[in-house]
Amino acid sequence: MRIEALTVALRPRTAWEAVELGMALVRRHASAIWLPWLILTLPVLVLVNLLAWSIDAIWLAALVMWWLKPLFDRIALYVLAHAVFGDVPGTRRTLLAQRHWGLRWMPAYLTWRRLGPVRSLYLPVDLLEGGQGEDARHRRRALGVPVYGIGVLLTTVCVHFEIVLEFGILALAMLFIPGEYLAESARWAWSALTQEPVWLQLAFNAVAWLATTLIEPFFVGAGFGLYLNRRTEIEGWDIEIVLRRLRTRIGKVATPLLLAVALLGVAGPGRAQDAAPVVKKEQTARKPLRPPTLPEVFGAPLADDGSLRGAVKRAYADPTVSPKRKVVRWQPRDKAKPAKRPGSSVLQWLAAAIAAIGEYGLWLLFGALALALLLTSPRWVRWLREGAKREDQQPDEIRTSPVAEPDVLPDDLPSAIRLLWHAGRERDALALMYRGSVEAMAARAQLVLVPGATEAECLRASRKLPLADDREAFARTVRTWQYAAYAHGLPSTTDFESLLDTLAQRFAWSSRAAVPAPAGGAS
Repeated sequence: MRIEALTVALRPRTAWEAVELGMALVRRHASAIWLPWLILTLPVLVLVNLLAWSIDAIWLAALVMWWLKPLFDRIALYVLAHAVFGDVPGTRRTLLAQRHWGLRWMPAYLTWRRLGPVRSLYLPVDLLEGGQGEDARHRRRALGVPVYGIGVLLTTVCVHFEIVLEFGILALAMLFIPGEYLAESARWAWSALTQEPVWLQLAFNAVAWLATTLIEPFFVGAGFGLYLNRRTEIEGWDIEIVLRRLRTRIGKVATPLLLAVALLGVAGPGRAQDAAPVVKKEQTARKPLRPPTLPEVFGAPLADDGSLRGAVKRAYADPTVSPKRKVVRWQPRDKAKPAKRPGSSVLQWLAAAIAAIGEYGLWLLFGALALALLLTSPRWVRWLREGAKREDQQPDEIRTSPVAEPDVLPDDLPSAIRLLWHAGRERDALALMYRGSVEAMAARAQLVLVPGATEAECLRASRKLPLADDREAFARTVRTWQYAAYAHGLPSTTDFESLLDTLAQRFAWSSRAAVPAPAGGAS
């Protein structure tokens, strides 16, 4: 690993700063991550949904896509692991690497480790370091234990973000529904949810994939940031980089000095060559060669080092060589009293008084307020009772009064409506006008309304009226009735007279005969 090629400024960071570092790396290399992600996951989404559709179990496609997340996480981890050393892989290179990179660990991450709460932290340990067996377990324990809680919290936050995105995307469709059709659309949506048509299940699967596509690379990047920070803490990468830079600077300065020393040592080569054989012969004659003394001290070297390895293991097993042990003891928690600081007795008394006020002052205030409420209760209790009685005696006629409708519409409908209006029964007048308009519209459009038809259904039925003026007059009547019935807003007398004259002219109410009550009455 060439840590000198790191493009990240290494320094001691907290766990949450490391999480932010990983997410910043994902934002910096967004195109290198999401482009291969889309190219790989989108065909898998289509294929899995088609297979699930063929066996009539579309819900299984969403489960399979969720279960294959570790397989897709390799894309973001591969890009980040190379980009952090200045080598940002291209889309083709990333996709080709998915054929073999990290597949050795996928059976574990798709079975017993699939529901692991710190997958984002353990995935870089296994895929980037390539440990096996006990070594890999020790490595995961050494890197993950200090930040295990942060890893669990990171997983929880990302899961909640995915759920919020899914519900937000589904609720976004409700913003494009007009207010007058909102109630009917809600009923239709509920019936669709209970029936679960194929297109709706496919839409849910697409929304879940979209939420995963937006959140999962950040989840992997945050875990990679935790991994980098833990290796920096354990292996001292930041210190090593500083030492390497110091060595490089010293090497640049020392090279000319070494060259100068080498040039000075070359002087007089001819005389040195002439004298060298003589000195060598004299030394050989005076000091004969002695046999090596290492075998006399340590014995002959062993042909097989198996016994040596066994001795090394026994030496390491000795508790005096590796004196590591875990001791758990219960100790009483004695609260040591703080030492008194020297100071003025007046200041100490003042501090004690302020502390007592802060400790007991709120309780005294609460007791005083309770006592004041108790002493003044004859006044405010009577006032509350009188106000409740006034509300009971003066009900809101618009909210509570029922609509009195005759069983048969009168012959002179405009006169009957005006009579109710001028008698102070405005809501009854508007209800009778709406009822007559519905029946006239149904007769002119030659249709039969279902019992209990709503205003929205009546408006849709009025589209069959041949004349646009008739449709506009009926729509104006429906709006007026809705404002009075639901918003408690009555029109002015001028608007009421204008609307009534228009309806009498459009539907010829002055000359009509008595007819039975229509099916779509006022609601």
